[in-house]
Amino acid sequence: MTNFFLKSMGCKSNQFEGQIIEEKLINKGFTRTNDIKKADYYILNSCTVTHKSDSETLYLLRNAKHINPAVKNVLTGCMAQVDKEELEKLDYIDYLFGNDDKFNIADYIENNERLIVTDIMGVNYFNQQILNDTTKTRISLKIQDGCDNRCSYCIIPFARGKSRSADEKFILDEINKYAGEGYKEVVLTGIHIGQWGLDINKKFIDLLKLIETSSIHRYRLGSLNPTEIPPEVLEFLKTSNKFCPHFHLSLQSASDKTLRRMNRFYKTKDYLEQIEYISENFNKPFIGCDIIAGFAGETDEDFEETVKNLKQSKLTKIHTFPYSIRKGTKAESMEGHLSDKIKEERASIIKQISTAKMNEFLNNNIGDIREVLIEKRPDKRSGHLKGVTDNYITVIIENGTDEFNTLQNVSIDRIENNKVFGTIIK
Repeated sequence: MTNFFLKSMGCKSNQFEGQIIEEKLINKGFTRTNDIKKADYYILNSCTVTHKSDSETLYLLRNAKHINPAVKNVLTGCMAQVDKEELEKLDYIDYLFGNDDKFNIADYIENNERLIVTDIMGVNYFNQQILNDTTKTRISLKIQDGCDNRCSYCIIPFARGKSRSADEKFILDEINKYAGEGYKEVVLTGIHIGQWGLDINKKFIDLLKLIETSSIHRYRLGSLNPTEIPPEVLEFLKTSNKFCPHFHLSLQSASDKTLRRMNRFYKTKDYLEQIEYISENFNKPFIGCDIIAGFAGETDEDFEETVKNLKQSKLTKIHTFPYSIRKGTKAESMEGHLSDKIKEERASIIKQISTAKMNEFLNNNIGDIREVLIEKRPDKRSGHLKGVTDNYITVIIENGTDEFNTLQNVSIDRIENNKVFGTIIK
């Protein structure tokens, strides 16, 4: 029996791909273990979005060898793709596979092939991978890979290659298959899903209209740039019977000067108006976003503008993190890099804004009845269920029995210790 320990870092696409890798290994006769001491192979599906994620990757690999000197370290994912020359010199990495090669890890290990990193910029096809089994009630479907943008802070286009789209038939077939297996919700993921269709002469709205004909009950969208949800898309989503009112916008800054340095081609005023429109035209939508705090050259005035705009926005939650230099990006050589202390302070201020907005959003939902997908069986001690509303609120349900993996109308009753409680409407 050959045991493997697998960890996936980073984005939802990487998490999805990690599930694919695991399933393929098990189908080949490998056995999953959660104990590194018992593992023959330690497989790390890496992220490389910042130098901190790179440092964590190397630490995890060294630590695996420390815990189990006999384990074979297998590194794949984005860091393996962009730093092949440096990584293959490290004696604690036994196998190195690129992003388009990760799905064949089981075969490579069996054949003792130790170094395969395909030139990702030369990959012109979408690698269609099917996930056949998951223990979750919501299932992810990867519809796109790669990115055609060149943001000054980002290495991901060189880790993932050019934007490639899954074809419509594959997507529809997979969604209908999942619905037939009992899943109630699918989450569309990718590296840049708003670029779906650009390489196959299609528009993103074409895909949304197709999903509306599927047998899935509801779906969510991954992260989108504000330029990728034009009025025609919003008008369609307003009338959808399946779309969950949940948006996540890749904004990165709320200062026009900072956006220009980032090579982000939109203006704060435009996306604030877009957020306002979403807030007014959907049923209490969850509107999240990403903001980088302390980007190179961000002055006090730039940051104050970001704070002012975020406060006045109708955002629900702000995911923020201090800017971290990534080797190989344009921003690495920019002037005006800030100290870690200033970046952390700015991130902390934005987190406080996010907390206030999230609390306001949750309180505005009290008294409402929302559709909830029950995702947890009754708790052994309390008997409570747990589920997620269509507008992305996690709710603890106090009067359920065992409605696991069903859709229920739930009254949002109260907030207690930062937790939302509700009851099923019988």
